[in-house]
Amino acid sequence: MADAHAPLKLVVLISGRGSNLKAILDAIDAGRLSAAVCAVISNRADAPGLEYARQRAIDTLALDPADYPDRETYDRALQGMIDLFNPGLVVLAGFMRILSPGFVRHYAGRLINIHPSLLPAFRGLDTHRRAIEAGHEVHGASVHFVTEELDGGPVIAQVRVPVLDGDTPDTLAQRVLEQEHHLYVKVIQWIAEGRVTLDEEGLRFDGERLDAPKQLEAR
Repeated sequence: MADAHAPLKLVVLISGRGSNLKAILDAIDAGRLSAAVCAVISNRADAPGLEYARQRAIDTLALDPADYPDRETYDRALQGMIDLFNPGLVVLAGFMRILSPGFVRHYAGRLINIHPSLLPAFRGLDTHRRAIEAGHEVHGASVHFVTEELDGGPVIAQVRVPVLDGDTPDTLAQRVLEQEHHLYVKVIQWIAEGRVTLDEEGLRFDGERLDAPKQLEAR
């Protein structure tokens, strides 16, 4: 029988610097997150976040999409890598690839993503520029379970960030990113505690149906 108090095993997928990965590892070190990162995998061998993981003696793997004929073949290889570590949760932390339906189904209820907008607003890329151009006064970030619909899975929690006069996409992005770190750690801890689940009946928090995302206070 599995130890109910064992840390939640994570595999983290990245494409870049891995700032959310670092936030997760810092929270684990500080005792704020009952999890263990067992592997970090990237679609880019030069992703700076891989070097950070290596320095922490975490298994790192890079899988180049150019080595595979199509997205489905790549995703099957990626799935095989992930499953070697038998994670309880797969965490997308700036993994810049659209995942195939088969991959998403394989990890249904065990695959989460953080997106820099208040979903369903501004799905896809360039969210900060689009929020400014649309004249929004409030922006933010969302953590959601991944489904076959791009940025369309059930949203677990959000954090709101004001759009300030004079904001550029870069200044807004930096403030949102700071809040992402807190948000992602909080949601992963809820999942580690069994408080958040997704099944055929939908998203649940503490056993009750969650009809609207939890709203976290910005820090």
